[in-house]
Amino acid sequence: MIRLSMIRTLARSAYGYGSSRAVVYSRPITRSCVREQSTLSAEQTDDGYAGKDEEKMVPDTAHSPIEKYKQLIQTGVLNPDGHQLRIINKLNELNEELVTYEPRSLVELDKRISVSSEQLPWWKKIVGGRSQALIDAERDQALKDKRSKIPKGLYLYGDVGTGKSMLMDLFHSTVPLKFQSVAQRWHFHAFMQGVHKRIHQARSRGSQDALDDVIKEIAHECTILSFDEFQVVDIVDAMILRRLLDGLIDKGVVCVMTSNRHPDQLYLNGIQRESFLPCIDLLKTSFEVVDLNSGTDYRKLPRALNKVYFSPNDAENRAEFDKIWNAVTADVDVSQRQLEVWGRKLSVPMCGADNARFTFAELCGKPLSAADYLEIVHNFNTIFIDDIPRLSLNVKDQARRLITFIDAAYESKTRLFLLSETPIENIFADESQNAGEITDVMRSAMDDLGLDANTVGASSMFTGQEEVFAFARAVSRLSEMSSRQYAELSAGGK
Repeated sequence: MIRLSMIRTLARSAYGYGSSRAVVYSRPITRSCVREQSTLSAEQTDDGYAGKDEEKMVPDTAHSPIEKYKQLIQTGVLNPDGHQLRIINKLNELNEELVTYEPRSLVELDKRISVSSEQLPWWKKIVGGRSQALIDAERDQALKDKRSKIPKGLYLYGDVGTGKSMLMDLFHSTVPLKFQSVAQRWHFHAFMQGVHKRIHQARSRGSQDALDDVIKEIAHECTILSFDEFQVVDIVDAMILRRLLDGLIDKGVVCVMTSNRHPDQLYLNGIQRESFLPCIDLLKTSFEVVDLNSGTDYRKLPRALNKVYFSPNDAENRAEFDKIWNAVTADVDVSQRQLEVWGRKLSVPMCGADNARFTFAELCGKPLSAADYLEIVHNFNTIFIDDIPRLSLNVKDQARRLITFIDAAYESKTRLFLLSETPIENIFADESQNAGEITDVMRSAMDDLGLDANTVGASSMFTGQEEVFAFARAVSRLSEMSSRQYAELSAGGK
């Protein structure tokens, strides 16, 4: 028998109890040190980014992505990888451009563009000897001159396990000093939530062009803007993205983004996709599109696992589940708490310090949104979810909410403990008579994420390509969240 005091000690160290936190909505990555590897080699992690020991500290003297990469190899955090080095060189080239980039130099070009955009009356053209064609040519040249001064962004795409998170960490930890205060990193879903909120606020103030005002606000706040998990599943996002991204670039903002898909594969089956095609063209012309896939899938290599999923939901597993909860909340008062999300109240039924506990019905049975889940993971480092059922067509909306919550928890490195009716890989399996054959879309998503038919469950739960991919990614992330690497990252605080 394990004593309660031993469980309490383990829970505090392994589960991140009492750790400090940072804002989840915009999380610039600044690492003052690199920790030596103590538990996992690079091959034992999902993206080659090994767990680090809290005790041994190595000073971080790297000022560029290539220097940081070599440092990580020297300390044993990463293993040398020729394909990965090619990608690092892309990041390094951008870093070198940023060192000499001066956004203030764009102001004079903006004046040239503004002057040449004015339509002159005919008599001024005669007196000045300048035709409208000449004026238009001057404007076009000023636009080209301006864009040439703005470093071209990067669009990094690849399957799960190709190192996207590690590369983004590497880029942000070496942003030139002059831009560190204006470098922001967002999960794309959270960023778009913020954009819509800003648009709503601008309209409430009587703005004549709310999106233009939002573009100016964001450009004023940051010069380096990075997105994790760039994907488009919402028609509202699809309709504004082209203008949003083009406007930010025009204001001198340099964007770097990671995605699971090539730009041509974005929003494939979306409503009015033809309206999104100009955004795809923008991504392919204004960004350097880089393929991260190398054939190496770190997810399929052995990993040390921690028990964070308990199934079936029987007396024995519930007793163990309750024991961990009692351990992490032993020295704090457990009570109900109200969070505020966009001016409304969100109830947390049980919480103590930075730990919270919900039933599945409380978390996913109510019409909660991504904004609600982002607020929850922002406030709590460890979250327990009881009584997760097998999800069928009858609770499709609840399944989607669980996927949204898993995404939010994963991106914020929140520690999860789940008590479910079935093993976690089968939660989304639909055993109803309506379940049909696995479609080509589902097979493609399964191939991308290394899943088999038993995991997907030949389910009719998810019928659209984006839905299938989101489901498959959730299963993959739940698996990663049981790794020792994830436990160490979540224990380190956010």
